[in-house]
Amino acid sequence: MTAANSGESKVPPSTLVRWCKFNLVGGMGIIVQFAALFLLKRILHFDYLAATAIAVEAAVVHNFVWHEQFTWADRTIPDRIISDRTISDRAISCRDISWRSSLLRLVRFNLTTGSVSILGNLALMRVMVGQGHMNYLLANAIAIILCSLANFLVSEAWVFQRE
Repeated sequence: MTAANSGESKVPPSTLVRWCKFNLVGGMGIIVQFAALFLLKRILHFDYLAATAIAVEAAVVHNFVWHEQFTWADRTIPDRIISDRTISDRAISCRDISWRSSLLRLVRFNLTTGSVSILGNLALMRVMVGQGHMNYLLANAIAIILCSLANFLVSEAWVFQRE
C-alpha cells in the first residue's frame, strides 16, 4: 500500500500542524485524565496522588494510540502496513515488525512522556494541592499545561523520530 493509497500525504506535516494535532490529541487525553481522576478520587475515594498517577497513565496510553495513528502517522504508517510478504531471509512478517515497532515506541513514550507527565503532575499536585490547598481539578489543569511542551519536544525528537 502506498502513501497515496492509504490516504496519507507524502509531504510530512509542518511542525505547527503537528503541534496542533498534538494538542488536539492532548485535549482528548485531558478529558480521559479528568474523568479518571474524578472517578478515582470522588467516586472510589482514592488518595489524590494515587488517583493522579493512575489517571495520568490512562491519558498517556490513550494519547500514545492517537499520536501513533494521527499526530505522527506519517512516520509510523510504514511500520503499520500489513502484508503477507516476508522480510529478507529471516521470514519475519511485516505484522511482527509493526507490532515490535509500536511496542518500542510505547516503551519510549511511557519512559519519556509518561515519566514527565506522571512525575511532573505528582510533584505539581503535591505542591499545589498538598501545600497550597488548591482545588485538585484546577491544580491538575495547571500541571497538564506545564508538562505539555516538554512532552511534544521529546515525542517529536525521540519517540516518533524519523527513521
